[in-house]
Amino acid sequence: MSGLVDVAVIAAILVLVLLRQFAPQRVASDVRRWWVLPAVLIFMAVRKPGLVDHAHEVVSVLLLAAGVLAGLATGAGWAWTTRVWSDASGALWAQGGKASALVWAGGVVLRLALHAVGAAAGVHQGSAATMLTAAAMLLARSGLVVWKAQGARPAYRVPADE
Repeated sequence: MSGLVDVAVIAAILVLVLLRQFAPQRVASDVRRWWVLPAVLIFMAVRKPGLVDHAHEVVSVLLLAAGVLAGLATGAGWAWTTRVWSDASGALWAQGGKASALVWAGGVVLRLALHAVGAAAGVHQGSAATMLTAAAMLLARSGLVVWKAQGARPAYRVPADE
């Protein structure tokens, strides 16, 4: 895929995931698949040549690591600001709010700042680095929401008000 197509795929996935967060979404009953989308993004990122700029390897690797850490932190913040609850039937639901949107926007600003630092240092950063950051963000968010959802499930599958 070309860099432009990669950026479009990343943007489409993130916009879809973000927009879905503002409406209550049922947490999947099969919680073993929460890692699939991030895994696909990671696969797409690492298969691309140019993940690391070999002309500036040390700075490139540091920026890549900082991007992944920023993605993990953003995903964790996003998950912690996502409300998870169980309805009367025992179904699990999740919904993000204004705080989730602010955390997500902060992560985007942080990623843009890292890109600006790389550009100022003369480091070429392709779409693979952004894809890896997005994968880290989605991995952290999905994993923590699933973890929170397991704590929200009634112990005996009976609503608490009965």
